[in-house]
Amino acid sequence: MERKSESLRDAYGKTLVELGERDPSLVVLDADLSGSTRTALFGKRFPDRFFNVGVMEPTMMTIAAGLALGGRTVFASTFAVFAAGQAYNTVRQSVGYNRANVKIVATHGGLLVGGDGGTHQMLEDIALMRSLPGMTVVVPADGPTTRAAILAIASFEGPAYVRLTRENLPVVTDGTFALGRAGQLREGTDLTIVAIGSMLARALDVAEELHQAGVEARVLDFASVKPADEKALIRAARETGAILTMEEHNVLTGLGALVASATSTTYPVPVRQIGVPDLFGESGDPWKLLDHYGLSQKRALDEAWALLQLRGKVS
Repeated sequence: MERKSESLRDAYGKTLVELGERDPSLVVLDADLSGSTRTALFGKRFPDRFFNVGVMEPTMMTIAAGLALGGRTVFASTFAVFAAGQAYNTVRQSVGYNRANVKIVATHGGLLVGGDGGTHQMLEDIALMRSLPGMTVVVPADGPTTRAAILAIASFEGPAYVRLTRENLPVVTDGTFALGRAGQLREGTDLTIVAIGSMLARALDVAEELHQAGVEARVLDFASVKPADEKALIRAARETGAILTMEEHNVLTGLGALVASATSTTYPVPVRQIGVPDLFGESGDPWKLLDHYGLSQKRALDEAWALLQLRGKVS
């Protein structure tokens, strides 16, 4: 299905400027990547509230925590591999432990970093950030949700992590977003597909293919990874009997693990998981890498049919 594509990073940068107009206490930090993260838009508009720390991500997180504990609302940005990987211990000790009002917006997450290769394709960040006590975690699927998510995390006191892609993504939502709530983008009673980030558009395409074959799949946008909408998951389990998860993240520790854990303790149903296997990434065309690592639309469709057969809904 043809859809308009937009840059999630552009949506982030423009929303930062919007927030800066409203909140004179808001400051933004970057680690010498402001052109790529789009925080440069804020820096151009509010140079006195923008700080380029240089290539020192742990130091950036320490400064961010200090500013936040001094009463500022702080946004800190760099690539996901640096924000969640290189700076993890500093995020844990300075931001998380102190429950500092730091909003970490990490761009260039997942395989879609493409040619930068496995060293820069962060596939573990959702697990790392979700495990930190008190850390809100959001993975938007398009530009409108990115804007809504940035506004949402700016509205409360406490740490947050938002993961964005380098590649533009199709617009698949109307921008409706609330922390702790899953967005239902498609109704269905035969199967539920739960997806985040770049995989949400593919989930909708899989649901449309199933519809053409007479099967109705519910599609949930799980952009609010933490807090998670466990009620929506249990309702989906009860009403559809099977769940397929789709994520551009290590399949052992991300969305699929969250869904399997939530349903197994309350209403166990078969759960199949589409995600990156227990491997590092590699250099290549961004979209071909998704297919190479098993995140293709065909693979998802095959898994959906397998679940339907397992539940006796198709022969």
